[in-house]
Amino acid sequence: MDERIGHYSFIVGVIIAIVAGLFPQMMESTALLLLVLGLIVGFLNVSGRESSGFLIAAIALLVAGGVTNFSVISWQGLGAILESILTNITNFVAPAAVVVAIRAVFALAAER
Repeated sequence: MDERIGHYSFIVGVIIAIVAGLFPQMMESTALLLLVLGLIVGFLNVSGRESSGFLIAAIALLVAGGVTNFSVISWQGLGAILESILTNITNFVAPAAVVVAIRAVFALAAER
C-alpha cells in the first residue's frame, strides 16, 4: 500500500509541476503541495538500495534548476514556461532528496 501511495505521489507531483509551470500564476499556490508530495515520495517511494541513484538524479535536477537560464528563449514565452516547470520540479524533488539523504546518513551511521 505504501509503495502505491509513494508511486502515485511521484506521478501526481510531476504532473502538477508541469501543469503549474505552464500557468505561472499557479506557482505560489502549488509550492506547498509540491513540498508535501516531495516529502511523501522521500519517505515512501525511495528504498535503501535506490538511495544513491535517487540522490544523484536529485543533485542533477537541483543544480540544473539553479544554474539554467531559460529566460533568454523569448519565443512565445517559452523560456519563462521552462523556468517555471524546472522551478516546480526542484520544489518537488528537494524535500524528497533531503529525506532520502538523512535516511542514508542514518543508515551509514548504523553500520559503523
